Amino acid sequence: MLEVLREHRAFGGVQAFYRHDSEKIGLPMQFSVFHPPGEKSQMVPVLFYLAGLTCNEETFMIKAGAQRLATQYGIMLVAPDTSPRNTGVAGADGDWQLGHGAGFYLDATEPPWSAHFKMESYVAIELRDLILREFNADEQKVGIFGHSMGGHGALLLALRHPDRFRSVSAFAPISSPMRCPWGHKAFSNYLGDRMQAWQEHDASELMKKRNTPFPEGILIDQGLGDEFLKDQLLPLAFEQACLQANQPLTLRLHEGYDHSYYFIASFIEDHLAFHRKILGG
Repeated sequence: MLEVLREHRAFGGVQAFYRHDSEKIGLPMQFSVFHPPGEKSQMVPVLFYLAGLTCNEETFMIKAGAQRLATQYGIMLVAPDTSPRNTGVAGADGDWQLGHGAGFYLDATEPPWSAHFKMESYVAIELRDLILREFNADEQKVGIFGHSMGGHGALLLALRHPDRFRSVSAFAPISSPMRCPWGHKAFSNYLGDRMQAWQEHDASELMKKRNTPFPEGILIDQGLGDEFLKDQLLPLAFEQACLQANQPLTLRLHEGYDHSYYFIASFIEDHLAFHRKILGG
């Protein structure tokens, strides 16, 4: 059962927040949807946004300034929470880089995380299917993008489920988690010590095994003033993988921009225009 938590009128559409009992997660999950005004009368493209560490289903909708553009382009926006909540896992609230608010958009295989941390199955399968079933979203026009940990998630899910996501972009993504401290912490806890499993959840490694998976291109924006750029994000690793895979990539590096939502808000219009060009609207 889908529960409406609250709704807000915005830019001619409706910003809504929902809760439902997730079969994949085994717990209640919350997500947000911006319904553009055109959805009332016709099928519309849908764009999933995956937020980063410590964020939730509300962060993007409050901070990015995307609703005006979504109305203009006729695109539905969907933002899930970044992890299960109230899981009862010891230590899940003790470290902002792991546990609650840090699901990394993968299905954990190691206990105790494996009981509820199934974010890949939740986003790519359950939530996507729920949105298509409950709302006027076009199954042939589904895209995905995200920021930081969510940028990792967008690239990962797009590469692992190319039949489910037609377009993909990212802001400052964790481009090769198996090569950075954030990824090491998450992968060792969620996936154990099997290096093959790490490679299967690293966008740069996955891209090396593909051949032009997104022929209409991928867009990534990265701030050069980002405090996490050197040690955590590693966009050049993904750029090199795209070259190897003959994957068109637009990697834009912006002088002075940091890792915040001020950066995202500065370039959000470019990302929605990018997805609109591929998906229509």
